[in-house]
Amino acid sequence: MIKYWFSIVGLVLIACVAQQFVPALPPSLYDAQVLILLLVFLCCTVTTNPAGMLPLAFLCGFLWDAQNHLGPAGGLLEVYPDPTAVLSFGYSIFLYGAVGFFMLGIQPFFREGKWHVSALLSGVAVFLYLLSEYLLINFVRGEFQMTRGVLLKISITSVLTMFFAPLVFWILFSLARLFRHTVRYDGLRQQNQKKSVSDLLKSA
Repeated sequence: MIKYWFSIVGLVLIACVAQQFVPALPPSLYDAQVLILLLVFLCCTVTTNPAGMLPLAFLCGFLWDAQNHLGPAGGLLEVYPDPTAVLSFGYSIFLYGAVGFFMLGIQPFFREGKWHVSALLSGVAVFLYLLSEYLLINFVRGEFQMTRGVLLKISITSVLTMFFAPLVFWILFSLARLFRHTVRYDGLRQQNQKKSVSDLLKSA
């Protein structure tokens, strides 16, 4: 478990670096963007427990806020086209934690091997995260503006990000096999069968 957890921390750091090089889509697609860091966090969450999710939420939220608060006006516009410096540093930690608990709630489906359900719901989690973030920005500014363009941007970003979930899950399955970490119930059953067989051999 410990080795696997540190491996997904490394995956989060790689995703954080890669996120800075992911360009936004053209204005015709409402400047939507694939949120690699958020997706990696969501996929990692369903393979661990709350004790492992909370440190990841803190790390991802801290890194996200650090990126978006670099330099004037929340960072370089070439890298961060939509800076959110109007929000206090650290707000993302709570948002990451909230969507992390959402993914933990659907973990039983993932444990049963229905990873595609988790992949689809990761898109829902991305939508909820972006919507909550936008509502917080409106609350801080003391106004509320929900335009069709904003909804389309959030929706397109969520769908595009969701499409990469199978790739992330494949990487996580590979890491789990490498570090012998069980992420599905069938793996638990195999371990129990091995233990029962070994116990029978010892008793014989």
